[in-house]
Amino acid sequence: MLKYIGERLLAMFITLFIILALVFCMIRMMPGGLYDELEDITQEQLDALYAKHHLDKPIPVQFFIFLKNVITKWDWGYSLKLYPNVPVWNILGDKIPVTIYENIFSLAISLPLGLMFGIIAAVRKNTWIDYTISIAVVICISVPSFVFASLMQYFLGFKLGWFPIVYDVDAVGLARLYSTALPITALALGPIARVTRYLRAELSETINSDFMLLARTKGLTEAQATIRHGIRNSLLPILTTLVSMFTTIMSGSLVIESIFGIPGMGGLMIKSINSIDYNVTQAVLIFYSIISLGTILLCDLLYGVVDPRVRIGGKKE
Repeated sequence: MLKYIGERLLAMFITLFIILALVFCMIRMMPGGLYDELEDITQEQLDALYAKHHLDKPIPVQFFIFLKNVITKWDWGYSLKLYPNVPVWNILGDKIPVTIYENIFSLAISLPLGLMFGIIAAVRKNTWIDYTISIAVVICISVPSFVFASLMQYFLGFKLGWFPIVYDVDAVGLARLYSTALPITALALGPIARVTRYLRAELSETINSDFMLLARTKGLTEAQATIRHGIRNSLLPILTTLVSMFTTIMSGSLVIESIFGIPGMGGLMIKSINSIDYNVTQAVLIFYSIISLGTILLCDLLYGVVDPRVRIGGKKE
């Protein structure tokens, strides 16, 4: 098992290095210069600014200077435009908790509701309840989360006035949760639908299996057999799907945060791209890459725990 974990960690770090190199180069190859909007500046001053941040050197040289600073001093650079001279990880430290807050609550809503609807659809298969849930699942999977966010903001926030249209930065406690109710709901709809679909498919097959028939012949009711045996066996195949849902919710929050004016990572990334703030943009992208790679690593480890054949696959006897 330790060898399996070591191989997965090595693959993760290699992938992260490749992503870091690609992100670093692509950001600096985008149209527009860092100081193009500065009009009252001489060429000598402009050259001095570029030399200060090593922007006068070739991109490969800039990358290795950046990599050396990260490895030796854990220095990811400073914001050049949005928050001048502020370390990028200090900026992210103020934004990450806001994004994590809404994502954690979205995940907390997605899991129980997805499991509940999946169980109901499987137990009531081929009934109007199943058909209704299936139609809702198709809609929630097909329509992007930011479309739901815009619709809820307009109808529930603007027309009916039930919820705030934008995020209240001064809200705390329950008031903060109320302020983020619409974005949290919009982020949760897609994951709820995915969990429902997977669990319905697995549980429908499990209910008709031989061991479930044996459990009912021993005196268990259909509900007892489903709860004690069916659900437990059906959850194993979708275990890694539940883990990867966090990445899905995180990616969806990029646009939704801008819709509701939430001062999180999504708005920061959009602002940094528009202002051509190299260091902030690459730090945000690396943060999301680490989250994605971390969930993939966790999925691989769960596969190895649940199914030993995965971690010993390809081993020579």
